[in-house]
Amino acid sequence: MPLTPLRLGYVPLIDAAPLIVARELGFAAEEGLAFRLLRLGAWAQARDMLGAGLIEAAHMLAPMPVAQALGLGPALPDLDLAMFLSQGGQAVAVGAALAARMRDQGHDFDFRDARKAGLALQRAASARLRVGVPFHFSTQLELIRHWLGACGFSPALEVVTVPPPLMAESMAAGELDAFCVGEPWASSAVDRGLAALLLPGTAIWAAPPEKGLVLRRDFTVSDPQLTGALMRAVWRAGRWLDEPENRDTAAEILSRREYLDLPAELAERGLTGRLQVTPAGEFRHVPGFVAFHAGAANFPWKSLAALFAQRIARRHGLEPGPAMQKAMTHFRTDLYRAHLREAGAALPGASARLEGALAEDREVAAEKGQMILRADAFFDGIVFEPPFAS
Repeated sequence: MPLTPLRLGYVPLIDAAPLIVARELGFAAEEGLAFRLLRLGAWAQARDMLGAGLIEAAHMLAPMPVAQALGLGPALPDLDLAMFLSQGGQAVAVGAALAARMRDQGHDFDFRDARKAGLALQRAASARLRVGVPFHFSTQLELIRHWLGACGFSPALEVVTVPPPLMAESMAAGELDAFCVGEPWASSAVDRGLAALLLPGTAIWAAPPEKGLVLRRDFTVSDPQLTGALMRAVWRAGRWLDEPENRDTAAEILSRREYLDLPAELAERGLTGRLQVTPAGEFRHVPGFVAFHAGAANFPWKSLAALFAQRIARRHGLEPGPAMQKAMTHFRTDLYRAHLREAGAALPGASARLEGALAEDREVAAEKGQMILRADAFFDGIVFEPPFAS
């Protein structure tokens, strides 16, 4: 039988790997699908193309469908996050001049201690710190604001939105003092001698949800079979990616001209968590730097929608309670259960939980047997309780 074509939009980052691997290694074809992957230049483009029906699904920053649900975007059909594609994979980088001041003041760039790094940044920063993030509704923005806020950061913070592939150029042009971005673009700036890596996102939040597979709700209603086939193909690709012996192969695939178009060694750093943190060649290893499947990384917890909604609502003058309730309807645990149960996915008994409560990986009860949940603690110990935990 002929394969059914599906158009999927992605921004060139290592966390687009589940879509790319599903196409390249045949997981999509096994589900009867032919992925047509469209490389996009910016996150707004992904949102707008999906809303216009020019693509069937998008690799998208996890807070974006939340913002859409709260009316903080263009008028589009309802967008739902059906599953997460990745957790982690981000890094905070500081420009070369700022890094030199931090080192002169004694900071060792250990790439582990978020509080120490935040205080060192405060000592070295000028009166205003310009920080680049990929979009104004992004996990990167949430990480930066949470981290610096918890560290009592006092210089004025100016957040600048920059597409991921252009972070290094913006820093070279003197427009940024620091940025938080997904790999490989932080490592690219280090290779160019423009920046040093200060922290992985996982040092701020142990399991920061990064990208989601986002679809139009009317598509999931009108074509549940295609929705399920797409989710299963991507889920299987994520499971393959989280086998350590497959990361080198994944780096080679992602680095190809039609995808990220960069040296395989650069893609490999983010995939393996062995990152070069300074242009002088210092490396740090971050176990679990990015996850595509392990520890229930794909499950679209409604409590994460509520967490993002609360923070976004407060910044935009909205009532947090109704915002959280609305956002939770757009993280589709029902689709995940319906379409991935048959694939053998471990399914938690609840659809919401306390966020930030796990200081280490924990075995918990699942629909069938037990499952492992990945540690998700915030560096400052805060715990978020959603409006409900059913």
